[in-house]
Amino acid sequence: HASGRHVDLGQATISQTGGSFDFAIQGDGFFLIETPEGERLTRAGSFTPSAEGELVTPDGYRLLDAGGAPVFIPPDARAVAMASDGTLSSNGEPIARIGLWQPTDPMALRHQSGTLFAADALEPVEGGIVLQGMLEDSNVEPVSEITRMITVQRAYEMGQKFLDAEDQRVRGVIQALGR
Repeated sequence: HASGRHVDLGQATISQTGGSFDFAIQGDGFFLIETPEGERLTRAGSFTPSAEGELVTPDGYRLLDAGGAPVFIPPDARAVAMASDGTLSSNGEPIARIGLWQPTDPMALRHQSGTLFAADALEPVEGGIVLQGMLEDSNVEPVSEITRMITVQRAYEMGQKFLDAEDQRVRGVIQALGR
């Protein structure tokens, strides 16, 4: 990986929040959102209705439906419920279907920033499950990551000591030749 960063896309634990617009993906797939830089993928499922009624991320990016259009929650919508296939309904009437997407080539998935990813070509995920009132937790294990960081820091320090010793050796050779 060119950036030296590994992103673990494995399923993380899912926590219940009770939020009507908190969604967790069980299994494969990503939500598709619209950013100023273009469409991006994310598994972060915390959304809120904007003043215009569109579901947006905490950064204000619009959630897109299975057809690629912004998900719109009508102002009179009450008791918004979601079926496991991503269909949102209010008072029993369907209002939108949240699509799950994946890159056609998983190796082409590029980390952009935070929880956002980009891919050149996308395909819908068949049979993906979306859970309402839940959020997927981070799958980073802080203790193992800190241990890994300490190991990298020690290796860096050893390299620095080697360079300092080599610098002293070269300096001594130059001084000896200068006499």
